[in-house]
Amino acid sequence: MLHSWIDHIVISAPSLEQGAHYLRQTLGVDPQAGGEHSRMGTHNCLLKLGDDVYLEVIAANPEATPPGRTRWFQLDDPQWNNGPKLATWVARTNDIQAAAQAARPVPIGGVQAMSRGNLDWLISIPDDGTLALQGAAPALIQWNTPTHPASAMQDGGCSLTRLEIFHPEARALTSLLERIGFAGNVQVFPLQDGAQPHLVAHIQTPAGPRQLGGISPDPYNQA
Repeated sequence: MLHSWIDHIVISAPSLEQGAHYLRQTLGVDPQAGGEHSRMGTHNCLLKLGDDVYLEVIAANPEATPPGRTRWFQLDDPQWNNGPKLATWVARTNDIQAAAQAARPVPIGGVQAMSRGNLDWLISIPDDGTLALQGAAPALIQWNTPTHPASAMQDGGCSLTRLEIFHPEARALTSLLERIGFAGNVQVFPLQDGAQPHLVAHIQTPAGPRQLGGISPDPYNQA
């Protein structure tokens, strides 16, 4: 039987420095150093949000060799990646191949092997680097490690209390989550057609509850 849970949320940014600054402004905390993804030409920094949940800030690595393909998380789209934002989320599954099949027809992409340092995993990546359902649908991940990477991260006293997803195709997203056996504190809300999809992450910090995400100016409809 398929089971899946929230694994991490993703902040995309034009640079890692901008993404880290966004976290300091919104949450009042500093992320810890992560590493490089050589296959994608990206690098990241991280924030622990629980025993098996974390936040990833990801950006193109200006010092990396160009990957020869479109980067993940829509990082190569300058209209989308025009500032730090809560871009999407990633769901951990017990059988990523079966979950990727079950997610159809939502275009979450094919399953690829990835690594960073001593970590390796399988993850779904669309070939064109776009975010499925504008980031509302999760990427799928399956870790090939004995323990979850969040267990080794520094504990700064932050935790994810819930993730809210707002999208005109709320029924399609809810159906996808049911098909992959998702369980967790993720709430899906419908929007009218034409409304801007967005995510809101509620995070408890040492200074109290904070939020990431929400509606931002639509880069595709700016005058």
